Amino acid sequence: MSYKWWLFLAVFLFGIGLIWGLVTPIDMPGLLNEDIGALDELAELLSPFPQIVVFIFIFLKNVTAILISFILSPIFCLVPIMALIINGGVMGLISTSVVQQESIGYLLAGLLPHGVLELPAFIMGEAVALSFGAAVTLAIFKKEKRELVLPSLKRNLRYLVIALILLLPAAIIETYVTPLLL
Repeated sequence: MSYKWWLFLAVFLFGIGLIWGLVTPIDMPGLLNEDIGALDELAELLSPFPQIVVFIFIFLKNVTAILISFILSPIFCLVPIMALIINGGVMGLISTSVVQQESIGYLLAGLLPHGVLELPAFIMGEAVALSFGAAVTLAIFKKEKRELVLPSLKRNLRYLVIALILLLPAAIIETYVTPLLL
């Protein structure tokens, strides 16, 4: 299958999660408050460190998430599928909560600057994981498909590198620009 199909599937799965997050009633403030409290604790832990440490932390966290998804994708593509749906859902839940507590402008100021790069990088990385995971899974069950694994790996590694490179400016923007806007 072409890479465009995998991108479409990744966007679709993320969209399912996003819609789920947006329509889930937020009458569970305790859950969101715990998540926001954990983020506040993390911000407090990182505040004494120079911003470069925060940048490195954000960058490595995002890179690690995509690499783990790629490495574990041959397990029937479960990890990239779950990553797309869960991340979309969390984004929807948090977006709804932020809009209710602050405003749509506050949400956009917090998401758009780095999200313009981070979201496509995430979706691209997960599409790569889906593509490679499907190739390996097919090769396990069909001998004639085994010769396609190495070319799939080479093709997907190119897209994976692009996704990881996009995470670099996204982390810079998230560290240095987003806090100024909020």
